[in-house]
Amino acid sequence: MRPDLVIFDCDGVLVDSETVSNRILSENLARHGLTMTLAQTMDTFVGRSMTGVQDIARAMGADLPADWIDLIYDEIYAALRQGVDVIAGIPALLDALDAAGIPYCVASNGSDEKMDITLGATGLAARLEGRRYSAHALGVSKPDPDLFLIAASRNGADPSRCLVIEDSPSGAIAARRAGMACLGYVPEGHEDRLSAEGATVIRHMDAVAPHIGLTPAQSV
Repeated sequence: MRPDLVIFDCDGVLVDSETVSNRILSENLARHGLTMTLAQTMDTFVGRSMTGVQDIARAMGADLPADWIDLIYDEIYAALRQGVDVIAGIPALLDALDAAGIPYCVASNGSDEKMDITLGATGLAARLEGRRYSAHALGVSKPDPDLFLIAASRNGADPSRCLVIEDSPSGAIAARRAGMACLGYVPEGHEDRLSAEGATVIRHMDAVAPHIGLTPAQSV
């Protein structure tokens, strides 16, 4: 299906920031009594709002201070300011969408400040100016479908004709609940967590253009 709107997640889909953020998170939680490997941290927390992370970490035994969310954001932002990479294939995919006249936006559980840092560091900020939807600013977060539904509404798109590109189960759940098709980006490792939520798994962003019917000329 050729979509009327493509909705990208940010971390792990547009920018390679998940590993950095979760390494800092893992180190922080260890200092508060909850020891987890990086892989365990990513399996447990990727795609969740920081409030959700806090609630789960406390339930697992972490002794977190009242201002923990502010403190962990300070640590993560400092690490991200050192630089992150664009996910391979994203610039070419955005070029293809522009050439085909297909609108796109980003809808993230992260804050606008975090997107300022990561998208700014990769040169994507200007390209996505006016096309960003943050759970922090809107007061809704995945797996609630409203973040995606707000993005569709503001772009005048029918949810049934939107395509979401996600890397987390919570994002895939939100897409399903919103009535939107979802491509689950899993560059390596197990795909079950996303396919179980109805996402069609892809291993590289080069797979998106043919999936939505763009011709070779439009996808270069």
